[in-house]
Amino acid sequence: MSTEAPRTCSYVRSDNTTCSRPAEGDGELCYWHDPHISKETPDVRKELEKVKGAGESMEGFVLRYADLEGIRLNSAEGVNLSNAVMFRTRLQGASMWNVNLQGTDMMKADLTGANLNEANLQNTNLLGAALDGTKMERVHWGDQAVQEQMARTAEAAGDHEKALVNFEEAEEVYRSLRRAYDSTGRFDEAGQFFQKEMTMRRKMMPKWSSRRIWSKLVDLFCGYGEVPQRVIGFSLLLVFVCAAAYFGAGVNGPEGRIGFEPEGGFATNFMHFLNCIYYSVVTFTTLGYGDITPRGIARPISAFEAFAGAFMMALFVAVFGKKMTR
Repeated sequence: MSTEAPRTCSYVRSDNTTCSRPAEGDGELCYWHDPHISKETPDVRKELEKVKGAGESMEGFVLRYADLEGIRLNSAEGVNLSNAVMFRTRLQGASMWNVNLQGTDMMKADLTGANLNEANLQNTNLLGAALDGTKMERVHWGDQAVQEQMARTAEAAGDHEKALVNFEEAEEVYRSLRRAYDSTGRFDEAGQFFQKEMTMRRKMMPKWSSRRIWSKLVDLFCGYGEVPQRVIGFSLLLVFVCAAAYFGAGVNGPEGRIGFEPEGGFATNFMHFLNCIYYSVVTFTTLGYGDITPRGIARPISAFEAFAGAFMMALFVAVFGKKMTR
């Protein structure tokens, strides 16, 4: 009399290995991978810690609504909980340091006070997740949230309605992360997510609207107030561009015209260009010494530079002050 071999779980991991746990009932998946088996049982936390203690992979586990408050899943070797389903999972105070959560659905999960330091959260869905007091130092985020990736894909495919919905969700995710980092004093990371939040907000505006164009300019000039280096860079660029314009148009100097001289040698033109840079700096900073004055087409250029210079210096003070007061 032959005995039927026990059935094993049919779940295939990302490395093409198959789960070795026994399949439950008449199904083809084990207890942890079967989405139809409830994980709202009182012993689920203890059983999951046993799996972690055995060093087994938890990839693809379905832990929807599970109560895992205070669970310890951290390990120096790292715990693989990638591509799991943790919708509305209760993880208050959980220790998940160095856990691989790549591709995991943590939508509306409660991560209040959890430790996610050094966790891999690339492509993790954190929409609606509670992040009050969550520790997230040296987290691997990847370049874009899942919702932003979906939005850009929909936008490229011409599905603007879906793109708008995903951009709005991405904004919500970035706003939650910005607030979480702000509350824990991690202001550099908060600033980065604020930039992403504002970018998503801009993406929801009409394409050629004045608001969207202005928002893009603010991003270019100062990264929404988070990158003072951009203000310096644009200021230096403006000074040199205007200096080149003065060199070509010519300005009045104490000893006559200063500008490009076709018949002059390299040394002469080089000194004239340096004088044009000096005049550009003086105009940009609105000092106006008066030793060099504009002529012809150089007059509207100098007026524009003086106006732009006053604006850029005020912008730098505002942006730099914002960063320092944090």
